Amino acid sequence: MSTTFLFVEDQISIYCGTPVFVAGVVGGLLNTIVFLSLRTFRQSSCAFYLTIMSIFNVLTLVFGLSQLVFPALSGLDGTVTSLFYCKFRIYFDVVAIETSMTCFCLATIDQYFATCSRPRWQQLCNIKLAQRIIIISVIIWVLHGIPYLIYYDHIVSPTTNKITCTNTNYIFEQYRIFGIILILIGYLPIAIVALFGLMAYRNVRQIAYRTVPLVRRQLDKQITVMVLVQVVANIFTLLPFTTVDAVATSKILTVDPVTQAKLQFATIVTLILSYITFAVSI
Repeated sequence: MSTTFLFVEDQISIYCGTPVFVAGVVGGLLNTIVFLSLRTFRQSSCAFYLTIMSIFNVLTLVFGLSQLVFPALSGLDGTVTSLFYCKFRIYFDVVAIETSMTCFCLATIDQYFATCSRPRWQQLCNIKLAQRIIIISVIIWVLHGIPYLIYYDHIVSPTTNKITCTNTNYIFEQYRIFGIILILIGYLPIAIVALFGLMAYRNVRQIAYRTVPLVRRQLDKQITVMVLVQVVANIFTLLPFTTVDAVATSKILTVDPVTQAKLQFATIVTLILSYITFAVSI
């Protein structure tokens, strides 16, 4: 049965992961070009956050989803043949995911402030401040990801005698599961974007009753709709993986080999689903 699950996992990685990878990379690059080419978007701090998010979405797909697609296509796993790639692949993937989710949260919060009626809050929406926040955020996540470079290593499985690239520190593994996956890139950012996204939508509906230039009104509506679409996509694509991954790490459930194979299969399916979050073209 385990062999069957492995075969199905490879087929899902190839026929589902490949379209997501191609569409996500192309869509992310197109998003970046559009945001940078239109002057209206270049002057918007929210659009700046979305531009940086699009760039890191592409990096997430390159360092993350490619690790599922290419080994399934070629049968070669770079994380097994190279210790350097084992460490840095997961490091860059996590840094890119965390930065992308941070940008999305900042874009949602920024759009809420931009649509508020209070001038003092609207002043927080400016390019210079956004650039400083992004630089600080990237530095924080780059430093935060250093344990991945330290604790990920080549381990020989006692049952299969195969080399795997895995975390070797129990404490960091618990933090990775419950601190990073469940909270930092799971429930916390989704709660933030859902809250501020709904408040921004409420503000946009009230803009019609305020004296606001037509161009500004249309821009706020357009960006808010883009953000809300991404919020919905995140809820239905990211949460299943964070939940399944936490369940799959339970020592009680993973004692039985059949149950372990089923959980591994569910993890692969929901993992590919989660990458749709970074492939959606807003």
